[in-house]
Amino acid sequence: ASRFVQMNLPEDFEPGLPEESLLDMSDKWILSELAKVAAEATANLDKYELGLAAEKVENFIWEVYCDWYIEICKTRLNGEDAAAADAARKVLVYVLDKALKLLHPFMPFITEELYQALPGSSETIMTEKWPGDENMKIWAEDCADFEKLMDYIKAVRAMRAEMNVHPAKKTSMIIETASPAAFEKGGAYLARFAFATDVTVTGKYTGSTEGMVNVATPDAKGFIPMMELIDREKELARLNKEMAKAEKELTMFENQLKNPKFVEKAPAKLVEETRAKLTAAQDKLAKLKESIAALG
Repeated sequence: ASRFVQMNLPEDFEPGLPEESLLDMSDKWILSELAKVAAEATANLDKYELGLAAEKVENFIWEVYCDWYIEICKTRLNGEDAAAADAARKVLVYVLDKALKLLHPFMPFITEELYQALPGSSETIMTEKWPGDENMKIWAEDCADFEKLMDYIKAVRAMRAEMNVHPAKKTSMIIETASPAAFEKGGAYLARFAFATDVTVTGKYTGSTEGMVNVATPDAKGFIPMMELIDREKELARLNKEMAKAEKELTMFENQLKNPKFVEKAPAKLVEETRAKLTAAQDKLAKLKESIAALG
C-alpha cells in the first residue's frame, strides 16, 4: 500500500487534506471509517484489549483502505481531472499516515520505516500525536450512500462470478431503488467495479425483464441483460452439474443428522458444524435453482 501511494506522488506534493468541497463520497467514506477505527481502537487500548485493537486496525488497513479505497482511487489517479487526482493523493497519504500511527504499537519498526518515507514526516513516528478527534469527521449520509453502492457492486460481482462472465465483458443495467442519489452519484464506481456501460436509476422499473437477470440488495434491485454475455447452453450445463453436486452434499448432511447415533454420540461442535453445512447446502441449492430459472 505504501509503495503504491509513493509511486503516485509527484515531487512537489504537499500533504494535508483537501477542502471539503473537493472530497467525493469515497473520500468521505474512508475518512469516516478512519475516524471510527481510531476511536474504537483507542477505547480498546484504554481497556487493555490489545487483540481487539490490533484486529480492528488490521481489518481497516486490509479490507477498507487496500481492498476498496486504493482500488477506487486508481480511476481518479489515472484520469484527466488534475484536481480530483490531487484530492485522491492527499486523502491516500493522510489516511496512510494515520493508519501507520494506529499500527505503530503493534509493528513499531516497519511502521517507522514506512512513515519516514511519507512526505511531511517528522523525525520519528514515536513522538507524533496519536490519531484522535482532531479534524476527524464522520459524514453519516455519504457513508450510508456509499455502503449501499458497495453492497450492490458486491452482489453484481458475485452474480457475474457465478455465471462465469469475463471481466472484460460489460453491460448496461437498470437499478430500481428508493435511494436514487447514492446510485446517481456512484456512476463512476458502477462503471469500474460493476462493469456497467450505462446505468438507468429509477424508483420503479415496469419494463420488460426478458433476457435479464436480477441482482437484489436491501436497498436496490438491478436488472441486467446478462444473457447477451454468456453461452446459455454451456451455462445451463454447468449449473445442472453444480446442482447435482449440491444435492449430493445436501443428502449426505441430512442422512448424518437423521442418524440418532451421530446426533447423540458425536461432539456437540461437530453436530453444530454439520447443521451449519446443511443450511449452507440448502442455500446454495436454492440459489442454483434461481439461476437456472433465470436462464429459462
